Order: sequence, then structure tokens, then C-alpha cells
Amino acid sequence: MNPVIEVKGVSRSFGGLMALSEVSFAVGEGEIFGLIGPNGAGKTTLFNLVTGLMPVSAGSVELRGKKLTGLSPHRIAERGVARTFQNIRLFKGLSALENVMVAQHARTRAGLFSGVLRTRACAAEERRVERKGWEILELVGLAGRGLELASHLAYGDQRRLEIARALALEPSVLLLDEPAAGMNAAEKHGLTSFIREMAARFRLTVLLIEHHVPLVMDLCDRIAVLNFGELIAIGPPAEVRANPAVIEAYLGAE
Repeated sequence: MNPVIEVKGVSRSFGGLMALSEVSFAVGEGEIFGLIGPNGAGKTTLFNLVTGLMPVSAGSVELRGKKLTGLSPHRIAERGVARTFQNIRLFKGLSALENVMVAQHARTRAGLFSGVLRTRACAAEERRVERKGWEILELVGLAGRGLELASHLAYGDQRRLEIARALALEPSVLLLDEPAAGMNAAEKHGLTSFIREMAARFRLTVLLIEHHVPLVMDLCDRIAVLNFGELIAIGPPAEVRANPAVIEAYLGAE
């Protein structure tokens, strides 16, 4: 396996509470990797450590052999790691198109003065950003809603828009935090196909947190299971599903 993301002995404590304890795993190029576990297992905390939203207490995170640990979130995004959130965090007062355009800021070259002076190069770049925004909205099925406020979109469309905004960063690694939350059965089925299609089209490595275990089992190449901040299982879906430690974590011991 050619590792893209490597989590090496990562721990995170909050005072006397150990949220994560020496968690280690690697995710390969092009892999769709699931992260599951009961509530409070440390899944979102791990995502926050990978994306720089909070510092690690011990250990490190690497992207293709280079440390992400200690970098700010925007520097990690510039290196090609994008994410969505469990609670949708769109710019609700902007249109769907504007949400996608904003995300391209990390890839633009025009500076403050060229923006103020409205130079020819700045105007050309703005047209390019808008054109790419429409292209991404088309890919995620929202081209017809591009001029609508994000707050006016249906819940499932807001989820798609958040993924579209992440894709606008041109990432190589995409972290999805409970993308199926709040969706009905039909929407969850469509989401599985959508993630596969986006991963293939954009050549993404995907890390996925999800409570809907059937979706994870169907979608992911491998799955890691956290329980009380510790990694208790990792492997292909069938192997993880049959692991006694995983069954006990979800169902409780007799």
C-alpha cells in the first residue's frame, strides 16, 4: 500500500480525559476508508487533529511522508486536505455558486492590490473561478440551484453543496464527517454512489466518519473502529463486522 495519510501514535487529552490514546493507521492512495465507533469514541476529535483544528497531545499526522502536525488549518487545506463537518457549515447568506467560489481562494494568485484596482489578470481569474464553480455544481447535481441562497436549499442539497465546496479546494484527500446524517434511506443510497463517483472522478483518497453502519460496510474498502479513544479493529468490512471486540462495543458484553 502506498500510504497517503498516516496517523502515528496520536493521542489527545482534555485535562484528565483521554479522548484518543495512541491511535495509528495508514490510508492508501485512492482508498475509501471508514471510521466508525459509538458516540464519544473520538472520531470527530481525530478528524480535528488531522485537519489542524486542534493540536495533538502526542504523536503525529503525515501526508505523503510530510508532517501536518503543527500546521494551521488553512496550510493543511493548501496541501490538499479538505473536509466537511457533522453540522453543516455553509455560508448561508451566500449563493450556492458563491460558496464554491470562496473555497477556491487557496488556489488563486490575484493579490489585494490587483483586486482593488480590478486589473485585467484579476478579472480573468475571477471569470475562471466562476466557470469552475459552475462546473463543480454541475458535477454534484446543483447547477440549477447555483444562484439560490445556501440557506434555501433542501438538507440533502446542502450536504452536496458542502462536498462541492470541499472539492473546489482541489484536494487529494477528502474527510467526510457523517455525510449521511439527517438523510432518508433513498438519500443515503444515492450518497453511496455519489461518493464513489466523486472519488473516482477527482482521484480522491476519502476518510469517512459515519454512524450508519450499513452504508460504511457497503462503501468502504477498509474500516477502523474506535471505542473510548482506542483503536480496537481495522480491516476489510467483512472482517470488521465479525470482530468480537466490535460486536461488544456496539452491542455490549453479555
